[in-house]
Amino acid sequence: MGQDQTKQQIEKGLKLYQSNDTEKALYVWMKVLRKTSDPGGKFRVLGCLITAHSEMGKYKEMLQYSLAQINTAREMEDPDYLTEGYLNLARSNEKLCEFQKTVSYCETCLNMQGTTVSLQLNGQVCLSMGNAYLGLSVFQKALVSYEKALRYAHNNDDKMLECRVCCSLGNFYIQLKDYEKALFFPCKAAELVNDYGKGWSLKYRAMSQYHMSVAYKKLMRLADAMECCEESMKIALQHGDRPLQALCLLNFADIHRCQKDVDKAFPRYESSMCIISEIGNRLGQASIYVGVGKCWILQKEYDKALDSLQRAHDLAEAIGNKLCILKVHSLCEGIYRCKEQQDELREQVVKFLQCVEELELYCGMCGESIGERNQQLQALPCSHIFHLKCLQTNGTKGCPKCHRSSVKLGFV
Repeated sequence: MGQDQTKQQIEKGLKLYQSNDTEKALYVWMKVLRKTSDPGGKFRVLGCLITAHSEMGKYKEMLQYSLAQINTAREMEDPDYLTEGYLNLARSNEKLCEFQKTVSYCETCLNMQGTTVSLQLNGQVCLSMGNAYLGLSVFQKALVSYEKALRYAHNNDDKMLECRVCCSLGNFYIQLKDYEKALFFPCKAAELVNDYGKGWSLKYRAMSQYHMSVAYKKLMRLADAMECCEESMKIALQHGDRPLQALCLLNFADIHRCQKDVDKAFPRYESSMCIISEIGNRLGQASIYVGVGKCWILQKEYDKALDSLQRAHDLAEAIGNKLCILKVHSLCEGIYRCKEQQDELREQVVKFLQCVEELELYCGMCGESIGERNQQLQALPCSHIFHLKCLQTNGTKGCPKCHRSSVKLGFV
């Protein structure tokens, strides 16, 4: 199969895929992969297979196609193709919660000496790196990466990238419990979809609606949370987006738990776990175990809660998510206090404080913790984060942590 026929068949597969005829699209692309003699065409069809398997939640297959794409790029000795290949390798590892590997591959991308084409991918590289740092609970580096990704998006007028970064920033502020910002950024993403997204995939609308739903849930606006989550789930079902279906089921379960309706929460956690375990999202699994643990706490089934929380702890420890480990120690502390088990209580308090120290989750001005309750936060241009009220009350001629001189507040 020559260059022209390869291109023709790839386009045929894309049309089928955009019409939600995924199986036929995959059949066409696999046929191209077997028969093409064009290296550029082989690279492109591997890119199509990577995207499709990512959206289906088949992350191990995504990783295999990414490795094949890297090998093709090496054979072609083209730095632009290599950059794109390493980006897909980074994304595959991000999906599998291999966050250290993701950071490493992203750094390789940023160090590549490509042309303008590969430089345009840098915004996507920074986004993936930010997601990986957030997965590792390294908040300042995550924020630095997101800010860089936003700058690339603005400089290249890339509204799709800006939309994705806004959703990630929504997740960032969910973790740090600034729920106003956690809602602001996915709302901004939804605006971008409405204003510019006529020809975009519906996944961008689904993604923004999901992140809005999570923020509404945290603000206890549960009717709004349910409405947004239902909209996101509807699109995810239409497009066979299993990872998003799993996240929506998890969010539905959390909403029912917030309503203290554990009988509805448990089966949704179970349904979410079936998909999330299959696709290999270990951070999602840990989140489910935390939610299930909270349900058992509501029912005063403390031993069952401790079992679930231990499972969450083990998963979080394996992937390096320190914030999830901190949450587990906090919840266990409450359980042992109720059970009046003083030795276990003291152990959990010590471990909790160690986590806080490791995460540096405290305001550099007042010394109080960040992420313990819903509070407005503000980042300085150096990406160090403080309570907004502290900055407004005390002012600053420079960052109290790194002493970088600037009074201008950062965008995010």
